[in-house]
Amino acid sequence: MIFMLAGTSDARNLALEIQSAGYAVTATVVTESAATSLAEVGLPNLVGRLTAEEMATIITERGYRLVVDASHPFAEEASKNAMAAAEQANVPYIRYERAHEHYAHPLITVVKDYEEAAHLAAEKRGVIMLTTGSKTLATFTKVLHGLENTRVIARMLPRLDNMEKCEALGVAQRDIVAIQGPFSKELNEALFRQYDVTLMITKESGKVGSVDEKLDAALACGIETILIARPNIKYGQQYSTFEDVLQAVQNTL
Repeated sequence: MIFMLAGTSDARNLALEIQSAGYAVTATVVTESAATSLAEVGLPNLVGRLTAEEMATIITERGYRLVVDASHPFAEEASKNAMAAAEQANVPYIRYERAHEHYAHPLITVVKDYEEAAHLAAEKRGVIMLTTGSKTLATFTKVLHGLENTRVIARMLPRLDNMEKCEALGVAQRDIVAIQGPFSKELNEALFRQYDVTLMITKESGKVGSVDEKLDAALACGIETILIARPNIKYGQQYSTFEDVLQAVQNTL
């Protein structure tokens, strides 16, 4: 039995491949919508954020023999909890990490984290579109809210808790783009032009995360981009293809 951190489309597809290879997989996700997506393709799942201790208890009590972490590249806390849980439960840990992409262009500036992105955006100002999700919205509003010649457009999933967070942080309704991807280059371009965006902030989440479509659209519009690099985490046993993960699972179990 395999305990798997999922929640993204590629994680779901990887879970299906592992299951098709004859292994029992339980995928853990954070949202009900992600759980529904898993259930629709016949994948058992658990819903909710889990601490390392909670994961370790579940792994031990239910007899899971392996942890496969296929969480989002920026789900730093989840990955650290999974590694700690695997160690506590004394089971192996395997990380699936989307392949890194390297971007070099005069309009693209790579920064190490959200805080650096926010302070660089404060220097540049203008109409800033955030495509980094709601989790770190406060990091940006704390620095950018109220700055002269600065408008922040928050693009995020159309969830009630996201709208409540925007209200609490002072993001005006006119500055919210509540929409669910995937987004084509053309749709990204249309949104950038609609809001007269001068600066876009995004994360290096890989091709599956549609970062290419965002960057291509921004470059086509002549828009500067701040690109947040992935967290620097030492995962140990790490692979970037489904084939290598499957081989590692077979070697482990």
